[in-house]
Amino acid sequence: MRVATMSSVQVQEGPVILIGYEYRLQLQAEADLFPEEASFVGQVRSAITAATVVAELSTAAGSVLRVDVRTLEIVLAPAVTASLAPGGVVLDLVRTDLEPDRHLGFVLEIPVALPVTRFAVSGGL
Repeated sequence: MRVATMSSVQVQEGPVILIGYEYRLQLQAEADLFPEEASFVGQVRSAITAATVVAELSTAAGSVLRVDVRTLEIVLAPAVTASLAPGGVVLDLVRTDLEPDRHLGFVLEIPVALPVTRFAVSGGL
């Protein structure tokens, strides 16, 4: 997984998105950036330049969860990952409870892989 901040690019170890399975990723900040009243939105695309949004993320929809003041968790449901193609996706997050909205200052590039064992989105063999 690659993490691009507004000032650098870093390669971090993290989970690959497996098509058809739930995906969870926790993001940790070095400061108290995620107060209880904070709300977030984001978009998942196949590339930064892609016009098509693959998935919308938000605290309201339960796809961006606030764990504590320093931790957020991104959740992609199996139905969302089932619509992805092998390769990769990009996503970022914006805090929307502030005026004006505030971009969190990073872009994630996450690999997407087709697993050997593939269930229908409803689960089971």
